[in-house]
Amino acid sequence: MAYDEGLAERIREGLADERDVTEKKMFGGVAFMLRGSMFVGIVKEDLMVRVGAEAHEGALREPHARTMDFTGKPMRGYVYVAPPGYARDDALRAWLARGLAFVSALPAKGEGKRPAKGAAASPAARPPRKAPAKGTPKKTPRPKARAT
Repeated sequence: MAYDEGLAERIREGLADERDVTEKKMFGGVAFMLRGSMFVGIVKEDLMVRVGAEAHEGALREPHARTMDFTGKPMRGYVYVAPPGYARDDALRAWLARGLAFVSALPAKGEGKRPAKGAAASPAARPPRKAPAKGTPKKTPRPKARAT
Protein backbone atom coordinates (compact mmCIF):
# COMPACT_ATOMS: atom_id res chain seq x y z
CA MET A 1 0.00 0.00 0.00
CA ALA A 2 1.60 3.27 -1.13
CA TYR A 3 -0.80 5.43 0.91
CA ASP A 4 -3.87 5.03 3.10
CA GLU A 5 -6.84 4.77 0.70
CA GLY A 6 -9.29 4.95 3.61
CA LEU A 7 -7.83 8.31 4.62
CA ALA A 8 -8.03 9.49 1.00
CA GLU A 9 -11.74 8.67 0.97
CA ARG A 10 -12.29 10.53 4.26
CA ILE A 11 -10.51 13.56 2.79
CA ARG A 12 -12.63 13.41 -0.37
CA GLU A 13 -15.76 13.34 1.78
CA GLY A 14 -14.50 16.25 3.89
CA LEU A 15 -13.80 18.31 0.77
CA ALA A 16 -16.98 17.40 -1.13
CA ASP A 17 -18.41 20.93 -0.82
CA GLU A 18 -15.18 22.71 -1.75
CA ARG A 19 -14.85 24.21 -5.22
CA ASP A 20 -11.66 24.23 -7.29
CA VAL A 21 -10.13 21.26 -5.41
CA THR A 22 -8.28 18.68 -7.49
CA GLU A 23 -6.53 15.46 -6.60
CA LYS A 24 -3.16 14.41 -7.95
CA LYS A 25 -0.98 11.37 -7.31
CA MET A 26 2.52 12.43 -6.35
CA PHE A 27 5.45 11.50 -4.10
CA GLY A 28 4.14 7.93 -3.81
CA GLY A 29 0.93 9.23 -2.30
CA VAL A 30 -1.84 11.60 -3.19
CA ALA A 31 -2.15 15.37 -2.88
CA PHE A 32 -5.19 17.62 -2.85
CA MET A 33 -4.84 21.03 -4.44
CA LEU A 34 -6.83 24.23 -4.42
CA ARG A 35 -6.43 26.22 -7.67
CA GLY A 36 -3.17 24.38 -8.31
CA SER A 37 -1.60 24.81 -4.84
CA MET A 38 -1.16 21.71 -2.70
CA PHE A 39 -2.71 22.04 0.75
CA VAL A 40 -3.02 18.49 2.05
CA GLY A 41 -1.82 15.06 1.06
CA ILE A 42 -1.10 11.54 2.21
CA VAL A 43 2.34 10.00 2.45
CA LYS A 44 2.02 6.35 3.50
CA GLU A 45 -0.18 6.66 6.60
CA ASP A 46 0.69 10.26 7.49
CA LEU A 47 -1.43 13.27 6.67
CA MET A 48 0.65 16.07 5.16
CA VAL A 49 -0.73 19.58 5.72
CA ARG A 50 0.55 22.87 4.30
CA VAL A 51 0.08 25.40 7.07
CA GLY A 52 2.51 28.13 5.97
CA ALA A 53 5.67 29.37 7.67
CA GLU A 54 3.87 31.71 10.08
CA ALA A 55 1.54 29.00 11.41
CA HIS A 56 4.22 26.28 11.48
CA GLU A 57 5.16 26.50 15.17
CA GLY A 58 1.52 26.59 16.24
CA ALA A 59 0.75 23.51 14.17
CA LEU A 60 3.64 21.65 15.79
CA ARG A 61 2.04 22.19 19.20
CA GLU A 62 -0.90 20.03 18.09
CA PRO A 63 -0.79 16.37 19.20
CA HIS A 64 0.92 13.98 16.77
CA ALA A 65 2.21 16.73 14.43
CA ARG A 66 5.83 17.01 13.33
CA THR A 67 7.75 18.95 10.72
CA MET A 68 7.55 17.44 7.26
CA ASP A 69 10.92 16.05 6.20
CA PHE A 70 10.07 14.19 3.03
CA THR A 71 13.49 14.73 1.45
CA GLY A 72 15.37 14.38 4.75
CA LYS A 73 15.44 18.17 5.04
CA PRO A 74 12.84 19.86 7.29
CA MET A 75 10.28 21.80 5.26
CA ARG A 76 9.02 24.79 7.21
CA GLY A 77 5.35 25.46 6.55
CA TYR A 78 4.46 21.79 6.11
CA VAL A 79 3.64 19.26 8.82
CA TYR A 80 3.03 15.55 8.99
CA VAL A 81 0.25 14.36 11.25
CA ALA A 82 0.44 10.77 12.51
CA PRO A 83 -2.77 8.65 12.40
CA PRO A 84 -3.86 9.32 16.01
CA GLY A 85 -3.85 13.04 15.18
CA TYR A 86 -6.55 12.70 12.51
CA ALA A 87 -8.39 9.58 13.74
CA ARG A 88 -11.49 11.54 14.74
CA ASP A 89 -13.47 13.17 11.92
CA ASP A 90 -13.48 16.55 13.66
CA ALA A 91 -9.67 16.44 13.96
CA LEU A 92 -9.31 15.62 10.26
CA ARG A 93 -11.71 18.44 9.33
CA ALA A 94 -9.65 20.87 11.45
CA TRP A 95 -6.44 19.92 9.60
CA LEU A 96 -8.18 20.23 6.23
CA ALA A 97 -9.43 23.68 7.24
CA ARG A 98 -5.89 24.76 8.20
CA GLY A 99 -4.49 23.72 4.85
CA LEU A 100 -7.37 25.30 2.93
CA ALA A 101 -7.06 28.55 4.89
CA PHE A 102 -3.40 28.90 3.99
CA VAL A 103 -3.66 28.20 0.26
CA SER A 104 -6.89 30.21 -0.06
CA ALA A 105 -4.79 33.31 0.54
CA LEU A 106 -2.39 32.41 -2.28
CA PRO A 107 -2.96 33.45 -5.90
CA ALA A 108 -4.04 30.66 -8.22
CA LYS A 109 -1.10 28.99 -9.95
CA GLY A 110 -0.14 31.03 -12.99
CA GLU A 111 -1.82 34.23 -11.74
CA GLY A 112 0.44 37.22 -11.42
CA LYS A 113 3.55 35.38 -12.54
CA ARG A 114 5.86 36.73 -15.17
CA PRO A 115 7.67 34.36 -17.50
CA ALA A 116 11.12 33.33 -16.33
CA LYS A 117 13.98 35.39 -17.68
CA GLY A 118 14.80 34.16 -21.16
CA ALA A 119 11.57 32.16 -21.46
CA ALA A 120 9.64 32.65 -24.65
CA ALA A 121 6.37 34.48 -24.22
CA SER A 122 3.22 32.95 -25.57
CA PRO A 123 2.31 34.14 -29.08
CA ALA A 124 -0.70 36.00 -27.73
CA ALA A 125 1.51 37.91 -25.26
CA ARG A 126 4.07 39.01 -27.85
CA PRO A 127 3.70 42.46 -29.37
CA PRO A 128 2.91 42.42 -33.10
CA ARG A 129 5.89 42.60 -35.42
CA LYS A 130 6.45 45.88 -37.18
CA ALA A 131 6.65 45.93 -40.94
CA PRO A 132 10.06 47.04 -42.24
CA ALA A 133 10.25 50.70 -43.19
CA LYS A 134 10.08 51.49 -46.91
CA GLY A 135 13.45 51.36 -48.55
CA THR A 136 14.86 48.91 -45.96
CA PRO A 137 16.71 46.14 -47.75
CA LYS A 138 15.32 42.66 -47.21
CA LYS A 139 17.59 40.11 -45.65
CA THR A 140 18.78 37.57 -48.14
CA PRO A 141 19.76 34.09 -47.07
CA ARG A 142 23.44 33.26 -47.11
CA PRO A 143 24.53 30.87 -49.82
CA LYS A 144 25.33 27.39 -48.56
CA ALA A 145 29.00 26.53 -48.48
CA ARG A 146 30.01 23.91 -51.00
CA ALA A 147 31.87 20.85 -49.92
CA THR A 148 35.17 20.57 -51.76
